[in-house]
Amino acid sequence: MSTSQFFGLNIGYTGLQAANAALNVTGNNISNVETKGYTRQEASQVAADALRTNTSYGMAGAGVDTKSIDQIRNEYYDLKYWQNNASKGIYDIKQQYYRQIEDYFTDTDDVMGFNAVFSDMFDALDEVYKSSGDDTKKAAFMSQCKSLTEYFNNMHTSLQRLQIDANNEIQNKVNQINSLASEIATLNKQINTIEVNKVKANELRDKRNLLIDELSEIVDVKVTEVPIYTTEGGDEESGIYRYIVDIAGGQNLVNSYEYSQVECVARTGDEKVNQSDADGLYDIYINGLPLNLYGGSLGGQLKGLIEVRDGNNGENFSSKGQADGKDLVTCTSNRVKVKIDKASNPNYDFLTDMNKVTMNGEGTIVVGNVKLVYESWTYDDESKTYTFDLKPSTSEQPNSASGLTGKDVFIGVNIDYQGIPYYMAQMNEWVRSFSQAMNKIEKTAQDGKGDQADVLFACTDQIDGTEKRYDDYDYETGYDGTGKTVSTTSNNYLRLTAGNFVVNSSMMNDVSLFGTTADISQGRDAQDITLELMKVRTDKTKMTYRGCSSEEFLQCLTSDVALGAASANTFYSNFDKISKAIVAQRTSVSGVDNDEEALNLVKFQEAYNLSSKMIQVMTEIYDRLILQTGV
Repeated sequence: MSTSQFFGLNIGYTGLQAANAALNVTGNNISNVETKGYTRQEASQVAADALRTNTSYGMAGAGVDTKSIDQIRNEYYDLKYWQNNASKGIYDIKQQYYRQIEDYFTDTDDVMGFNAVFSDMFDALDEVYKSSGDDTKKAAFMSQCKSLTEYFNNMHTSLQRLQIDANNEIQNKVNQINSLASEIATLNKQINTIEVNKVKANELRDKRNLLIDELSEIVDVKVTEVPIYTTEGGDEESGIYRYIVDIAGGQNLVNSYEYSQVECVARTGDEKVNQSDADGLYDIYINGLPLNLYGGSLGGQLKGLIEVRDGNNGENFSSKGQADGKDLVTCTSNRVKVKIDKASNPNYDFLTDMNKVTMNGEGTIVVGNVKLVYESWTYDDESKTYTFDLKPSTSEQPNSASGLTGKDVFIGVNIDYQGIPYYMAQMNEWVRSFSQAMNKIEKTAQDGKGDQADVLFACTDQIDGTEKRYDDYDYETGYDGTGKTVSTTSNNYLRLTAGNFVVNSSMMNDVSLFGTTADISQGRDAQDITLELMKVRTDKTKMTYRGCSSEEFLQCLTSDVALGAASANTFYSNFDKISKAIVAQRTSVSGVDNDEEALNLVKFQEAYNLSSKMIQVMTEIYDRLILQTGV
């Protein structure tokens, strides 16, 4: 076929359209130069299909066609940004919480901390030593003892509040995840509704990518976009895509138009892990199934919050089921016995020192893959064996350990991070060790009435609020008088924590009950017991804490805090720098550059002018052809 006489006019018209489209896209880019999340766009132009002319030159070009308006975006930089954002989110949370922990352990001239309180107490004891018969000096010492217990009470309360804050923030992050998932699913539907007509929904895609950016800071994300074809097994794309978002190492959050519901479920009393944990800490479920909060694949601010809230420095109750062909775990229907083997258990020192143990008196123990609820436990020091007594089974809740002998066992999770539970455990260890050292000495004294002196430090029972003074305690063995056995149901130092640490109320009310000598017949000014009490401050044979004396408690903990804070700050700074570098690379591809767009304006304006010129020329030709040749 031959081409129309007006063919050239149409070619000019297509050029005019293409240049106009390119100018509009350039203007849109310039308008959104400061729009957060906006991706630079480009008009994709291709030569229009040529026409067969049945002439010697065969085919004639038909102008230009604008096929689509595409985003200029590099998925590689998106992936790197999301991965780095998840790591940055972890340390963003950690540095925030470590700042508060540092504040709690501050001890300066302006802030009275442990060192000041501890020194004042022993200075007051020194005054008692100088005047053992002076009840005024004793009253001053008892007052300083109360200041020490209140210091630990307040520290326990502060750290527990911080744990509750982290727990509440976990719930807030979960709510944010649900909100973002809902928005992403809605955008998926809107995008597919538009793009099924072969039109790119660029602005909606920008909104979705911005939501993924936000989500990647909260939790690690993996995004997959799969085209849907018009026929099964075909190769023609329908324009619709299946957009999938996975979090926490592969848990599906969004699948096209559907999204999973993430929820927080508070732990019950049977699920409490550490003795000093706040009540009602959350576990996270997705679509009704528990989310692995402690796996290595979890990232983002959510992981930072979990490690701050639950971090125990790798110290939890755990044991292999067998070692050297022998069963370390033996079970009956209502009892689980666990022998702590030194060779195979990395937590041997922790689990065989009752001052360090952190397990709750009742809770959940996992044997094999079976969760069992125990109501109490006992530890025998001679055999290094724990015995867990299980709650009776019911038809609604079976609770039998039958058939589980030789299975691995654990309570809680090994979390290799010094979070809030770690610092609570350190305070509990010091308080128990210090109380034992002071009480053991004081119990050898006679009070002002000639009777055996009572304990100096005690605790408040968590259940009934009564004061426990360990009256049936054998201080030589360090365990109950029945032998080297300690039980959560008996009267022993397992009950003592930094939160319930108190001074013997009887001594507070009547300071004459505070004994300063082993033999009152030596006179009221005898001070042999007072001298022994004073040695607890620096003498490691009287008390040791992490290889140090009692007065070095704060030095040990502030070293931990300083290292933790420095680590969090360093890693956050590193990931922040990496993030800025990735953003710069990302922006170099996807961002709008004013200078570049200004050049594009000139370029496309010139193209528009040339197409206009062509139309003008063709108009003159048609004028000559039609009006002046008489055709």
